[in-house]
Amino acid sequence: MAIAFALAVVSMQSAQAQTYTVLHNFTGGQDGGTSFAALTMDRAGNLYGTTYYGGSANQGVVFKLTRKGGSFVFNTLHSFGNGEGIGSYSKVTIGPDGSLYGTTQTGVSGPGCGGMGCGTVYNLRLPPTACKAALCDWSYSLVYQFPDGGANGALPTSAPIFDQNGNMLGATPGDLGQCCGNVYELKPSNGNWTQSVLYSFTGGSDGNYPTGDVIWDQAGNLYGVTYMGGTHGGGVVYQMVPSGSGWTENVLYSFDATSDPDGGLVFDKSGNLYGTTTGDGGSGIGTVFMLSPAGGAWTSTVLYTFSKWEEPRSSLVMDAAGNLYGTADRGGKERGGTIFKLTPGNGGWTYTLLKEFDDPCDEGCFPRGGVILDASGNLYGTTSGGGTHGQGVVYEITP
Repeated sequence: MAIAFALAVVSMQSAQAQTYTVLHNFTGGQDGGTSFAALTMDRAGNLYGTTYYGGSANQGVVFKLTRKGGSFVFNTLHSFGNGEGIGSYSKVTIGPDGSLYGTTQTGVSGPGCGGMGCGTVYNLRLPPTACKAALCDWSYSLVYQFPDGGANGALPTSAPIFDQNGNMLGATPGDLGQCCGNVYELKPSNGNWTQSVLYSFTGGSDGNYPTGDVIWDQAGNLYGVTYMGGTHGGGVVYQMVPSGSGWTENVLYSFDATSDPDGGLVFDKSGNLYGTTTGDGGSGIGTVFMLSPAGGAWTSTVLYTFSKWEEPRSSLVMDAAGNLYGTADRGGKERGGTIFKLTPGNGGWTYTLLKEFDDPCDEGCFPRGGVILDASGNLYGTTSGGGTHGQGVVYEITP
């Protein structure tokens, strides 16, 4: 990856005065366990998330943390049961109708993907009648089941997003036994959803194994990354442009052989893209990068190279001042993962360690899903391990 030294001068600061609070310790029971996904926040400041395991059938749950004054109250909204999908890697999306949409990696059933089924898109709605119980299961419906691991896609690990017409779009990495993932669309019609494939990756210079959420620009183009493929085999950043009869893929950047981006992208106000790689083309310890458009091309700059085998796999988030926040689910002093901040200034970026998860992981370990910000600058996220029961936590960091 090309390095622009004038922009990539980086210094390091020790952890600032931050307050880290565990909001919930997962037990692995009805509340779920092992959350790989980022949280989602509604306008009232309530938090929603998913777990890969736990629940009534040990197939994962969707949960909510309701903000009440200065604290949060945890509720399980739904436990995935038989015929509903197994294991969610993705966050939930709040749809235009106010209900929740998400994906499970496997299930319901089918001939592909080892007989486990190749994943689902689901919807959760508030109960149709007022619920008087303390815990109310939301109404589940299956939006789409990926059928066989072939051209229609398989094993979704990212959340769907909506366009202005109420259609859902997303990406699937595909069944590892087949090539090579796709970008798909789901259109609603008379209470049903119809899937179409917008683009199928070939595994060559166009990319292979798309990961992370896709995002929009203001012109209605889609952007995402693939973990593999590209000119050098280390993944690509791609753009999907709608045309009269379909979509056209443009490869904006091909990474070096061992870069392997695994999270999504984020735009700044100037149209630059930011993301992370699990390697750096050489030492395999992870980077934060920026792609800048100029003259019809995109220039890559490494903003920060990690030094303790962090291998970040989550999307970044940017605040109004242009600071970047993210997580690394490994690395740090005791390999339990870190939460970090990158601050622009004086022609470079300053790295600040906000949280380092230590052995024995009483406060959580392995923060895979990234963080989100509220209007007050507080950070929220999950860990996939550690905590009181070893099943992960939901945490808050206040400045």
